[in-house]
Amino acid sequence: MKRSYVFRDGKKLEIGKRTLIMGILNVTPDSFSDGGMWDSVEKALLHMKEMVRDGADIIDVGAESTRPGCRGISPAEEQERLRPFLEAILRECPVPVSVDTFKAGTAEMAASMGIHILNDVRGLQNREEPGEMAKVAAKYGLPVIVMHNPPFGREESEDIMAAMKDFFRKSLEIARTAGGDSEQVIFDPGIGFGKTQEENLVVLNRLAELMELDGKEYPTLLGVSRKSFIGHVLDLPVEERMEATGAACVLGIQAGCHILRVHDVKPICRMARMADAIVG
Repeated sequence: MKRSYVFRDGKKLEIGKRTLIMGILNVTPDSFSDGGMWDSVEKALLHMKEMVRDGADIIDVGAESTRPGCRGISPAEEQERLRPFLEAILRECPVPVSVDTFKAGTAEMAASMGIHILNDVRGLQNREEPGEMAKVAAKYGLPVIVMHNPPFGREESEDIMAAMKDFFRKSLEIARTAGGDSEQVIFDPGIGFGKTQEENLVVLNRLAELMELDGKEYPTLLGVSRKSFIGHVLDLPVEERMEATGAACVLGIQAGCHILRVHDVKPICRMARMADAIVG
Protein backbone atom coordinates (compact mmCIF):
# COMPACT_ATOMS: atom_id res chain seq x y z
CA MET A 1 0.00 0.00 0.00
CA LYS A 2 1.35 3.43 -0.98
CA ARG A 3 -0.04 6.84 -0.24
CA SER A 4 1.42 10.31 -0.80
CA TYR A 5 0.55 13.64 0.77
CA VAL A 6 1.75 17.01 -0.52
CA PHE A 7 1.22 19.87 1.91
CA ARG A 8 0.63 23.57 1.39
CA ASP A 9 4.23 24.50 2.19
CA GLY A 10 5.65 21.98 -0.27
CA LYS A 11 6.59 19.32 2.27
CA LYS A 12 5.75 15.74 1.31
CA LEU A 13 4.99 12.51 3.09
CA GLU A 14 5.23 9.22 1.22
CA ILE A 15 3.77 6.21 2.98
CA GLY A 16 4.61 2.70 1.84
CA LYS A 17 8.09 3.09 0.34
CA ARG A 18 9.74 2.40 3.70
CA THR A 19 8.84 2.51 7.36
CA LEU A 20 8.49 6.11 8.52
CA ILE A 21 9.69 7.30 11.92
CA MET A 22 7.64 9.78 13.94
CA GLY A 23 9.69 11.46 16.65
CA ILE A 24 7.83 12.37 19.86
CA LEU A 25 8.24 15.93 21.12
CA ASN A 26 6.25 16.41 24.31
CA VAL A 27 6.23 20.00 25.55
CA THR A 28 4.37 18.92 28.67
CA PRO A 29 5.43 18.99 32.32
CA ASP A 30 3.86 15.61 33.10
CA SER A 31 4.19 13.11 30.23
CA PHE A 32 4.96 9.61 31.51
CA SER A 33 8.40 9.34 29.91
CA ASP A 34 9.86 12.76 29.16
CA GLY A 35 7.66 15.29 30.94
CA GLY A 36 9.46 18.59 31.50
CA MET A 37 12.51 17.71 29.38
CA TRP A 38 11.61 19.93 26.41
CA ASP A 39 9.62 22.63 28.23
CA SER A 40 11.29 25.64 26.60
CA VAL A 41 11.20 26.58 22.93
CA GLU A 42 15.00 26.48 22.77
CA LYS A 43 15.19 22.95 24.19
CA ALA A 44 12.36 21.78 21.95
CA LEU A 45 14.02 23.13 18.82
CA LEU A 46 17.31 21.45 19.69
CA HIS A 47 15.56 18.14 20.28
CA MET A 48 13.54 18.48 17.06
CA LYS A 49 16.73 19.03 15.07
CA GLU A 50 18.41 16.10 16.80
CA MET A 51 15.51 13.77 15.94
CA VAL A 52 15.44 14.90 12.30
CA ARG A 53 19.20 14.37 12.08
CA ASP A 54 18.74 10.89 13.54
CA GLY A 55 16.15 9.95 10.92
CA ALA A 56 12.73 11.25 11.98
CA ASP A 57 10.34 11.70 9.04
CA ILE A 58 7.64 13.39 11.14
CA ILE A 59 7.78 15.38 14.39
CA ASP A 60 4.76 14.91 16.67
CA VAL A 61 4.21 17.80 19.08
CA GLY A 62 1.98 17.39 22.13
CA ALA A 63 1.10 19.88 24.85
CA GLU A 64 -1.14 17.69 27.03
CA SER A 65 -0.24 14.37 28.58
CA THR A 66 -2.61 11.48 27.84
CA ARG A 67 -1.03 8.99 30.24
CA PRO A 68 -3.45 7.19 32.58
CA GLY A 69 -4.37 9.32 35.58
CA CYS A 70 -3.00 12.57 34.16
CA ARG A 71 -4.58 15.92 34.90
CA GLY A 72 -6.59 17.24 31.99
CA ILE A 73 -6.17 20.84 30.87
CA SER A 74 -8.58 23.23 29.18
CA PRO A 75 -8.44 23.95 25.45
CA ALA A 76 -7.30 27.49 26.25
CA GLU A 77 -4.44 26.24 28.41
CA GLU A 78 -3.40 23.67 25.82
CA GLN A 79 -3.38 26.27 23.05
CA GLU A 80 -1.49 28.82 25.11
CA ARG A 81 1.17 26.23 25.92
CA LEU A 82 1.38 24.90 22.37
CA ARG A 83 1.38 28.08 20.27
CA PRO A 84 4.95 29.34 20.84
CA PHE A 85 6.38 25.87 20.26
CA LEU A 86 4.45 25.39 17.02
CA GLU A 87 5.43 28.81 15.74
CA ALA A 88 9.12 28.01 16.17
CA ILE A 89 8.99 24.37 15.08
CA LEU A 90 6.93 24.99 11.95
CA ARG A 91 9.33 27.74 10.97
CA GLU A 92 12.46 25.57 11.34
CA CYS A 93 11.43 21.93 10.94
CA PRO A 94 12.35 20.45 7.53
CA VAL A 95 9.90 17.53 7.82
CA PRO A 96 6.10 17.42 8.32
CA VAL A 97 4.82 18.20 11.82
CA SER A 98 1.84 16.60 13.52
CA VAL A 99 -0.04 17.85 16.56
CA ASP A 100 -1.09 15.41 19.26
CA THR A 101 -4.47 16.62 20.50
CA PHE A 102 -8.06 15.41 20.85
CA LYS A 103 -9.49 18.94 21.13
CA ALA A 104 -10.94 20.38 17.93
CA GLY A 105 -10.19 23.98 18.92
CA THR A 106 -6.52 23.16 19.38
CA ALA A 107 -6.50 21.28 16.08
CA GLU A 108 -8.10 24.29 14.36
CA MET A 109 -5.44 26.61 15.79
CA ALA A 110 -2.64 24.27 14.73
CA ALA A 111 -4.11 23.77 11.26
CA SER A 112 -4.41 27.52 10.72
CA MET A 113 -0.75 27.85 11.70
CA GLY A 114 0.30 25.31 9.05
CA ILE A 115 0.42 21.96 10.83
CA HIS A 116 0.58 18.98 8.47
CA ILE A 117 -1.06 16.09 10.34
CA LEU A 118 -3.61 15.72 13.16
CA ASN A 119 -2.97 12.98 15.72
CA ASP A 120 -6.21 12.28 17.59
CA VAL A 121 -5.93 9.91 20.57
CA ARG A 122 -9.72 9.68 20.70
CA GLY A 123 -10.05 8.54 17.11
CA LEU A 124 -12.53 11.26 16.00
CA GLN A 125 -14.87 10.00 18.73
CA ASN A 126 -14.44 12.60 21.48
CA ARG A 127 -17.92 12.47 23.02
CA GLU A 128 -17.54 16.02 24.37
CA GLU A 129 -17.42 17.51 20.87
CA PRO A 130 -18.77 14.86 18.46
CA GLY A 131 -17.64 15.22 14.88
CA GLU A 132 -15.67 18.43 15.41
CA MET A 133 -12.17 17.02 14.93
CA ALA A 134 -13.28 15.38 11.69
CA LYS A 135 -14.59 18.76 10.49
CA VAL A 136 -11.19 20.37 11.09
CA ALA A 137 -9.42 17.59 9.18
CA ALA A 138 -11.88 17.94 6.28
CA LYS A 139 -11.72 21.75 6.25
CA TYR A 140 -7.93 21.80 5.89
CA GLY A 141 -7.57 18.53 3.97
CA LEU A 142 -5.19 17.11 6.56
CA PRO A 143 -4.30 13.48 7.24
CA VAL A 144 -5.63 12.42 10.62
CA ILE A 145 -4.28 9.62 12.79
CA VAL A 146 -7.24 7.82 14.32
CA MET A 147 -6.32 5.94 17.48
CA HIS A 148 -8.40 3.11 18.90
CA ASN A 149 -9.55 4.42 22.28
CA PRO A 150 -13.20 3.46 22.91
CA PRO A 151 -15.07 6.25 24.74
CA PHE A 152 -17.51 3.91 26.48
CA GLY A 153 -15.37 0.82 26.93
CA ARG A 154 -16.48 -2.52 25.51
CA GLU A 155 -17.79 -5.92 26.48
CA GLU A 156 -15.04 -8.06 28.04
CA SER A 157 -16.23 -11.08 26.05
CA GLU A 158 -15.88 -9.23 22.72
CA ASP A 159 -12.89 -10.13 20.57
CA ILE A 160 -10.47 -7.21 20.80
CA MET A 161 -9.66 -7.19 17.08
CA ALA A 162 -13.33 -7.25 16.09
CA ALA A 163 -13.96 -4.39 18.52
CA MET A 164 -11.12 -2.38 17.00
CA LYS A 165 -12.43 -2.88 13.49
CA ASP A 166 -15.89 -1.71 14.53
CA PHE A 167 -14.32 1.36 16.16
CA PHE A 168 -12.40 2.22 12.98
CA ARG A 169 -15.53 1.76 10.87
CA LYS A 170 -17.28 4.32 13.05
CA SER A 171 -14.32 6.72 12.77
CA LEU A 172 -14.38 6.41 8.99
CA GLU A 173 -18.10 7.14 8.93
CA ILE A 174 -17.55 10.23 11.11
CA ALA A 175 -14.82 11.42 8.73
CA ARG A 176 -17.07 10.95 5.68
CA THR A 177 -20.03 12.67 7.35
CA ALA A 178 -17.80 15.67 8.06
CA GLY A 179 -16.86 15.90 4.39
CA GLY A 180 -13.53 14.17 4.68
CA ASP A 181 -12.02 11.38 2.65
CA SER A 182 -10.96 7.93 3.78
CA GLU A 183 -7.63 8.67 2.07
CA GLN A 184 -6.94 11.08 4.94
CA VAL A 185 -7.25 8.42 7.64
CA ILE A 186 -4.33 6.62 9.29
CA PHE A 187 -5.11 3.90 11.86
CA ASP A 188 -3.40 3.57 15.24
CA PRO A 189 -4.19 0.43 17.29
CA GLY A 190 -3.87 2.45 20.49
CA ILE A 191 -1.52 0.23 22.48
CA GLY A 192 -2.02 1.11 26.15
CA PHE A 193 -5.46 2.67 25.70
CA GLY A 194 -8.72 0.89 26.55
CA LYS A 195 -6.98 -2.49 26.82
CA THR A 196 -5.60 -4.73 29.53
CA GLN A 197 -1.88 -5.47 29.50
CA GLU A 198 -2.64 -8.93 28.14
CA GLU A 199 -4.83 -7.46 25.39
CA ASN A 200 -1.98 -5.13 24.36
CA LEU A 201 0.10 -8.24 23.66
CA VAL A 202 -2.75 -9.91 21.78
CA VAL A 203 -3.16 -6.83 19.56
CA LEU A 204 0.56 -6.74 18.83
CA ASN A 205 0.50 -10.45 17.98
CA ARG A 206 -2.47 -9.97 15.62
CA LEU A 207 -1.54 -6.61 14.07
CA ALA A 208 -1.60 -8.01 10.53
CA GLU A 209 -5.39 -8.29 10.84
CA LEU A 210 -5.64 -4.49 10.95
CA MET A 211 -3.81 -3.83 7.70
CA GLU A 212 -7.07 -4.14 5.76
CA LEU A 213 -10.62 -3.17 6.64
CA ASP A 214 -13.58 -4.23 4.50
CA GLY A 215 -11.39 -4.87 1.48
CA LYS A 216 -9.40 -1.62 1.68
CA GLU A 217 -5.90 -1.03 2.99
CA TYR A 218 -5.17 1.84 5.37
CA PRO A 219 -1.83 3.17 6.63
CA THR A 220 -1.13 2.10 10.19
CA LEU A 221 0.88 3.87 12.87
CA LEU A 222 2.27 1.91 15.81
CA GLY A 223 3.00 3.66 19.11
CA VAL A 224 4.66 1.35 21.64
CA SER A 225 7.56 3.51 22.79
CA ARG A 226 8.49 2.87 26.45
CA LYS A 227 4.90 1.94 27.30
CA SER A 228 3.70 0.19 30.44
CA PHE A 229 3.05 -3.17 28.76
CA ILE A 230 6.84 -3.45 28.44
CA GLY A 231 7.24 -2.83 32.15
CA HIS A 232 4.49 -5.39 32.76
CA VAL A 233 6.38 -8.07 30.83
CA LEU A 234 9.97 -7.26 31.79
CA ASP A 235 9.56 -5.36 35.07
CA LEU A 236 11.66 -2.49 33.76
CA PRO A 237 11.43 1.24 34.50
CA VAL A 238 10.60 3.68 31.71
CA GLU A 239 14.21 4.64 31.03
CA GLU A 240 15.21 1.00 30.35
CA ARG A 241 12.58 0.06 27.77
CA MET A 242 14.29 1.01 24.50
CA GLU A 243 15.35 -2.50 23.41
CA ALA A 244 11.90 -3.93 24.08
CA THR A 245 10.37 -1.00 22.21
CA GLY A 246 12.58 -1.92 19.27
CA ALA A 247 11.49 -5.55 19.38
CA ALA A 248 7.83 -4.54 19.25
CA CYS A 249 8.52 -2.07 16.44
CA VAL A 250 10.33 -4.65 14.30
CA LEU A 251 7.46 -7.12 14.73
CA GLY A 252 5.10 -4.28 13.81
CA ILE A 253 7.01 -3.74 10.57
CA GLN A 254 6.78 -7.44 9.80
CA ALA A 255 3.01 -7.24 10.34
CA GLY A 256 2.75 -4.37 7.87
CA CYS A 257 2.83 -1.15 9.94
CA HIS A 258 3.88 1.97 8.06
CA ILE A 259 4.80 4.51 10.76
CA LEU A 260 6.51 4.07 14.15
CA ARG A 261 5.95 6.71 16.84
CA VAL A 262 8.99 6.67 19.14
CA HIS A 263 11.09 8.61 21.64
CA ASP A 264 14.45 6.98 20.75
CA VAL A 265 14.71 7.92 17.10
CA LYS A 266 18.28 6.92 16.22
CA PRO A 267 18.28 3.28 17.39
CA ILE A 268 14.70 2.60 16.28
CA CYS A 269 15.40 4.12 12.87
CA ARG A 270 18.35 1.77 12.42
CA MET A 271 16.22 -1.20 13.45
CA ALA A 272 13.51 -0.13 11.01
CA ARG A 273 15.94 0.19 8.11
CA MET A 274 17.26 -3.29 8.79
CA ALA A 275 13.77 -4.74 9.14
CA ASP A 276 12.72 -3.03 5.89
CA ALA A 277 15.68 -4.63 4.10
CA ILE A 278 14.69 -8.07 5.38
CA VAL A 279 10.91 -7.94 4.81
CA GLY A 280 11.10 -5.88 1.64
